[in-house]
Amino acid sequence: MTTTRRNFLGLTLLGLTTATVGCSTAAGAGVETKTLRYQGWAGDVTLPELAADLGHLGDLKLEWVGNTISGPQDIQSAATGQVDFGGAFNGAVVKLKAAGAPIRSVIGYYGSDEHAYAGFYTLEDSPIRTARDLLGKKVGMNTLGAHHEAMLGIYLKRAGLSPDEIKKVEPIVVPPVNTEQSVRQKQIEVGVLGGILRDKALEKGGVRKLFSDFDLLGPFTAGTYVFTEKFLRDNPGTTRTFVSGVAKAIEWSRTTPREQVVARKVEILTRRNRNEDPAALKYWKSTGVAQKGGKILDEELSIWVDWLAERGEITKDQVKLTDLYTNDYNELAR
Repeated sequence: MTTTRRNFLGLTLLGLTTATVGCSTAAGAGVETKTLRYQGWAGDVTLPELAADLGHLGDLKLEWVGNTISGPQDIQSAATGQVDFGGAFNGAVVKLKAAGAPIRSVIGYYGSDEHAYAGFYTLEDSPIRTARDLLGKKVGMNTLGAHHEAMLGIYLKRAGLSPDEIKKVEPIVVPPVNTEQSVRQKQIEVGVLGGILRDKALEKGGVRKLFSDFDLLGPFTAGTYVFTEKFLRDNPGTTRTFVSGVAKAIEWSRTTPREQVVARKVEILTRRNRNEDPAALKYWKSTGVAQKGGKILDEELSIWVDWLAERGEITKDQVKLTDLYTNDYNELAR
């Protein structure tokens, strides 16, 4: 399922009434769950999957329930109890929390640096050179109301476009695996490419970067994993094991030679038998997580509180930073 900007809050509000009565996260009073349901990403190995393979999750088991291409959909599923944890762009986390979802971020899991960034690409011979050239054009991205739409908005605003002009730029949903082809076939004028998909496109040539999130904001952690408040209350030990295990996987990825990280990811992906092609994993370079062990900083969420409030999507008094996240479960964040 792909969540659009139009239906995201509708889904959110619909799901909130079930968020506290979703699948129980504990087998009984005082007994913490040892199985965590989650959604994966096709053709990729998530940090929790890597942490489990490295042995950093102890006796916890991960139960894969399917794949997603949408961060907002993933955390919505966590809020309503369809999965136990989900991850998304921090702006989507703020938005869902402001709508009343009982969620809290516990660790950063992706970001942007000189190796891991999301770029907005057009054809090499495209006349698009500036933000103003995007008026009336289509920009393809994996989901709306999330990281990439936020970056597009920041880029357009910094270039001096008015709110009315910004509305003339059309962000549309295009599955990441189809984005490069959509740009080359001129179905869209600009497409967002990151990580392995970006590097594969650049290897082929014929595309040119207009801007990237790293160009706009420098290195930053962009997304966090969330649990519901109920899960955190019922399963503090499980949460600590999970968060600290993911934190160790982040640091393992940071300090281990790239070739070894890639080889481990390929091995994991091949072994799980989900009919995926592991070839793209050779392009992996970095998680992009800015802080040690995925520690969350105030500014990594406050920037999106301000951005959403400026857009009129929330009011600043709808959320408190102290309610949005905690580093208490992360042994590496101390």
